[in-house]
Amino acid sequence: MRLPELGDVREYVRTLPANTTLMGFGAFAAITTYWYATRPKALKPPCDLAMQSVEVAGGELARRCTLMDTDEPLTYYYDDVRTLYEVFQRGLRVSNNGPCLGHRKPNQPYDWISYQEVADRAEYVGSALLHKGCRPASDQFIGIFAQNRPEWVITELGCCTYSMVTVPLYDTLGPEAISYIINKAEIALVFCDNTDKTKCLLDNMEKGQTPVLRTIIVMDSFDTEIVERGKKCGVEILSMKALEDLGKANRQRPKPPKPEDLAVVCFTSGTTGNPKGAMLTHKNILSDFSAFMKMTEDVVFPGVEDVLISFLPLAHMFERVVEAIILGHGARIGFFQGDIRLLMDDLKTLQPTIFPVVPRLLNRMFDKIFSQANTPMKRWMLDFATKRKEAELRSGIIRNNSLWDKVIFRKVQASLGGKVRLMITGAAPVSPTVLTFLRAALGCQFYEGYGQTECTAGCSLTLPGDWTAGHVGVPMPCNHIKLVDVDEMNYFAAKGEGEICVKGPNVFQGYLKDPEKTAEALGKDGWLHTGDIGKWLPNGTLKIIDRRKHIFKLAQGEYIAPEKIEIIYQRSEPVAQVFVHGESLQAFLVAIIVPDPDTLTTWAKKRKLEGTYEELCKNKDVKKAILEDILRLGKDAGLKSFEQVKDIVLHADLFSVQNDLLTPTLKAKRTELRKRFQSQIEEMYSSIKV
Repeated sequence: MRLPELGDVREYVRTLPANTTLMGFGAFAAITTYWYATRPKALKPPCDLAMQSVEVAGGELARRCTLMDTDEPLTYYYDDVRTLYEVFQRGLRVSNNGPCLGHRKPNQPYDWISYQEVADRAEYVGSALLHKGCRPASDQFIGIFAQNRPEWVITELGCCTYSMVTVPLYDTLGPEAISYIINKAEIALVFCDNTDKTKCLLDNMEKGQTPVLRTIIVMDSFDTEIVERGKKCGVEILSMKALEDLGKANRQRPKPPKPEDLAVVCFTSGTTGNPKGAMLTHKNILSDFSAFMKMTEDVVFPGVEDVLISFLPLAHMFERVVEAIILGHGARIGFFQGDIRLLMDDLKTLQPTIFPVVPRLLNRMFDKIFSQANTPMKRWMLDFATKRKEAELRSGIIRNNSLWDKVIFRKVQASLGGKVRLMITGAAPVSPTVLTFLRAALGCQFYEGYGQTECTAGCSLTLPGDWTAGHVGVPMPCNHIKLVDVDEMNYFAAKGEGEICVKGPNVFQGYLKDPEKTAEALGKDGWLHTGDIGKWLPNGTLKIIDRRKHIFKLAQGEYIAPEKIEIIYQRSEPVAQVFVHGESLQAFLVAIIVPDPDTLTTWAKKRKLEGTYEELCKNKDVKKAILEDILRLGKDAGLKSFEQVKDIVLHADLFSVQNDLLTPTLKAKRTELRKRFQSQIEEMYSSIKV
C-alpha cells in the first residue's frame, strides 16, 4: 500500500472549503495556545541548586545556607515579632479577627474560636494564675498534661502573655517520668485535659511522689468525687471554666516576656535514663520560626486562608514551631479528635492546606496506596503514572492537575482533604523511595527537615525547587552546621563526613538543673553535638549516614551502628520494624523483626506459604525467607559481613509508645527492647556457633 506523501497532503488541504481550512488551523492554534498557557512550569528555586550551602569564614569547615548574604545567622524575620506573645499579636492584627482554633465532635463540622476570643481567654487564664500566686517570671513553671486541643494553645498563650514558662507532660513518658519532671521543675500547677490524667497525677500524690503539686486545672467536665480525692492529697481541683471566670473577674494587664526569657522547658524522653529538660527561650523559637520563613518566603508564605491540621504532639517542638508560624500569619489550626484512627475523617472534614507529618505515617500511606493496586493492570498503571510524575519532579515541577492526577492520584489527594499545598516531615529518617513517590502522588510542596529539641526542632531543611530525596537539605539560616571527626568510626571532617554539630540562636540554653548533661551536649564553644553522623553532598546538602550514640563494639573490636543496619533492613517488603542487637562478648549480630501486618500475608502467598499473620510469624520457612531478603538488601547496600545479622526472631506485635518500646518521637528504646527480648537474644546466641 502506498503511503501518502507531503504533496498529497497539500493537495488534499487545497480541496477543502476555505472555512473548513480556517477552522482547522484555528483549532490547532487554540490548542497550541492553551498548551503554552497551561503547560507546567518549574518552581523557581531561591538559589543555585548546585551550590546550596557555602563555607563560613573561620577555618572550622562550618557551612551556612547560601540564602544569607553574610555569615551572621538570622534571628528575626519581622522586626516587631521577637516573642511568642508578639507572634500571636501579629496574627490577631492580620487575621482581622478571623477564625483561629477549631475542634469537632464525631460526625460534626469544625467549630471555630476567633483570634480575639483566644486572646481574651489567654488573658483570663494568665490573670487567674497571677491571682492564685504565680509569678510573671522565667522560673515560674506551669505544667500542661493534655492532647492537642484549643485549650492547649490558650493555656500556653496565657502563660507567655504573663512571662511564665510552660512544661509539657505526656502520658507516654510513664508515671515515674512524669513525677520526675514535676519534682525537677518544681511544678505546683498542672493543666490536664481529662480525669484519667488527673487521676494519674493524684495516684503519684497519694504515693508521696510529687509533694510540690498543689493545683490541677481540668479542661473536661468532672465529678465531685475527684475533687474530694484531691482535697485528701492537698491538691485543689478546678475546672478550666472556673479558672477563666476567676481571671475575667481579676483581669490584669499583660506582662510580656523579653526575647531572652525562657518560653518552654521541653523534656526529651530519651532512650535511656531520666528525661532531660531542654530550656528554650523565645529567641530560640523565633529564630527557627524566622529561618523557615526566610527559606520559603517566595513560595509558601502562609496567609489567613491557610489551615493546619494539628495532630503531632504539641509536647514536642516540631509541632510547636509549625503552629507558631500559622498563628503569626492569621491562619487557622484545626485539631484532630484525639484518636489517630479518626485522622483521615478529620482531614476530609477540615481540608487542610498545611500538613506536617512523620515518616511512620508516610510509610503507612505508601503501603496502603500500593496494597490497593492489587491487580497487574492497576500496578502497571500506578507505576507508569508515578514515573511520569517523577520525571516532572526531576524538572522541578510540582503540580496536582495533570492527567495522571485526575486518573490515578485523585483519590489519595482527596483522602487528605484535597487542598494540601505544603507538607513537611521530620523527627526520623524517611525512605527516599517513599518521599519521592508521595511528592509525585500528592502533587504538593513537600519538605524534609532535620533537627532535635536542643536546636528548637530544625537545623536543616530542603530548599524549594529541590525535589530530590536522600538528604535533609541545607543549614537553616538561623544556624551554621559543621562536621567533626569521629575517629573510632573512620569519619573525618576533611573528607566531608563526621558528627553533625550546630551553632546559632536556635540552640538551647542547656538542660534544666543538669550541668553535666549540658556540658556533654554543648561544647565550650557553644556547638551542639547531635550524635548523628552526616556527609556533605557535592551540591552543599546534608545527608544523614549514621548514628554515633548507639554504636557498640563486637568481640573482634569492630564498631557497629545498629540504626544504619535497621534502616536498610526495613526496606524489605514484609518487614515493619527491626531491632538489631550486638554485644562486646559476641562476634556477630542478631535481630528482632516485626513483620508488616498489611503485607506479610500477600508476600508469603507468593512464596506458597499460607496462614494467618500470627501463624506466619511462627513459620520457620517465613523466617528463613525474610532473613534471606534482608541479607540480600544488606549486601546490595554495601554492609560488611560483620554488619549483617546471623539470626532473627519474628515478633508479631509492633513496637509502640504504648508498650514502652518506642519513645514519643517514635525512636527505639534500645534498653527496653534489649530487656524485653533478652531470652530470645540469649537463645539466638546459644544456638549459633561461629
